[in-house]
Amino acid sequence: MKVYVIDNGIILVGKAWQIRAKLKQYSKKYESVSSWIETQSIQSSPAKKS
Repeated sequence: MKVYVIDNGIILVGKAWQIRAKLKQYSKKYESVSSWIETQSIQSSPAKKS
């Protein structure tokens, strides 16, 4: 099972039962896929330097 978070979406690679289980797991943490993407993009963005 692999999960790739890209700028405009998420790619899940695996067997159907693995993908369903992973989506169920993430549904407990995030309200929607878009909130999941937003959270991941905020965490991976570099900090601004002054």
